[in-house]
Amino acid sequence: MTREDLIAEIKTKKSFLCVGLDSDLKRLPKHLLKTENPILEFNKQIIEATKDYCVAYKPNIAFYESMGPEGWRVLEETIQYIPSNKFIIADAKRGDIGNTSKMYAKTFFETYNFDAITVAPYMGEDSVTPYFGFDSKWVILLAATSNSGGLDFQYKSLTNGKMLFEEVLEKSKEWGDSRNIMYVVGATRADILQKVRAIVPDNFLLVPGVGAQGGSLRKVVENGMNSACGLLVNSSRGIIYADDSERFAEVAGEKAKELQQEMENYLKEYSVI
Repeated sequence: MTREDLIAEIKTKKSFLCVGLDSDLKRLPKHLLKTENPILEFNKQIIEATKDYCVAYKPNIAFYESMGPEGWRVLEETIQYIPSNKFIIADAKRGDIGNTSKMYAKTFFETYNFDAITVAPYMGEDSVTPYFGFDSKWVILLAATSNSGGLDFQYKSLTNGKMLFEEVLEKSKEWGDSRNIMYVVGATRADILQKVRAIVPDNFLLVPGVGAQGGSLRKVVENGMNSACGLLVNSSRGIIYADDSERFAEVAGEKAKELQQEMENYLKEYSVI
């Protein structure tokens, strides 16, 4: 999906919501365990309930590859079920040198036809640039995450006065641009969002942490939105596990709609639509 296509979908849906498909057999509604393929059935019902309110889906690859060959089959069928106008992110967090990165890129961009993949940039340029050899595909670099362990490295000050994540952002601008690079930025640190946006004003940011993790959508918008929206805000647990009864899909749709309506107001407020 191109940048223009993504922006058009945001304007059409009046939303910048990404629904995370972190589908865990242990957290599925009990009645689905009686079906032939519980996770696939769960994903299909979640997609059907939320597709009118989101612009992207983000399967967390670990939840699928942990099941072995069957998990990869479920992942493939899930992707095929997602409408073609949605931006599909492989939340794989890969990060390895050139030849290996090429194979990861081939796996997720060609074999499974994802639009984007999350990548850890800490092995440098030759671990990232192999993903750029595919038309209309995106790399989403881990930039400034909000997990507690992020403090171990990402926010350390370097001798030049910059924090490590700032150096990563600056360096990555030499590898790609706003048409093929996005950045993962946690929702719980408004001050960090400001710093990120100052360095990469035009790139899209994938922002997890709104909802169950305590991030504020208002703060994310205030510190991260640009004239093209420039945001994909992910919600996983707050939507897909909002209810564990036979109404789980209906409730998931309601939660997605609530976020979409809030997002529509922000898009109007910031003159994106």
